[in-house]
Amino acid sequence: MTGGTGAQPPGRLRGRVATWRDQAVAFGWLVLIWNLLWGEFTWGNLVAGLLVAAAVLLFYPLPPVTFGGRLRPPALLVLAGRFVAELVVASVRVARIAVQPGFRPRSAIIAVPLRVRTDLNLALTAELVSLVPGTLILEVDRESGVLYLHVLDVRRPQDLADNRARVREIERRIVRAIGSAAEVRQVHTDHVEKENNS
Repeated sequence: MTGGTGAQPPGRLRGRVATWRDQAVAFGWLVLIWNLLWGEFTWGNLVAGLLVAAAVLLFYPLPPVTFGGRLRPPALLVLAGRFVAELVVASVRVARIAVQPGFRPRSAIIAVPLRVRTDLNLALTAELVSLVPGTLILEVDRESGVLYLHVLDVRRPQDLADNRARVREIERRIVRAIGSAAEVRQVHTDHVEKENNS
C-alpha cells in the first residue's frame, strides 16, 4: 500500500521532461531564427528574440513537436559552417544577377520530397532553404513530406536537379546533426544509393 507522498509515476514524469525539452528546443530555434532574420547577432536582437520567442510560446502555443533524436555537436558545426558558406555564395550570386545589365533570370517552381517526414525536419529544412537568397518556400505538404519552392536563375534542366539535390543535402545535414539513429541511417542509405547510381 502506497502512502500519499505525492510522487509522480515515472511515465508521467518522463512525459513532462520531454514536453519541457521540446519547448526549450522550440524556444532556442525561435531565438536563432529571429536573429537570422535581422541579419546580425547583437545584444538587442538577442533580448528581442528571447521576448518574442517567450510571447509566441505563451500566447500561441505550438502543436507538440516530438524530438526523438539527439544533438551531435560535430555535425551541428558542419551544418552551421556549410549554411554560412552557402549564404555567402548565394548572396554574391543574387547580387550579381541584380546588377547585371539586361539580364533577365528565369525562375521555376519545383517539388522536393523529403526522406524524413517529421514536423521538426520539415520546419527546419524549410527555414534553412528559405534563408538562402534565391530560394523561397511556397508551400509545405505535411502529409506527403514535400516542399514546393521557387528557385531563381534556372537555365537548363540540370539546374532543377541541382536545386533538388541541394535541398536534400540540407535535409541530410540537419538529420545528421539532430536526428535519431534510424533517421540518420535512412538519409545515409539514400545518399549512398544515389552516389552508386550516378
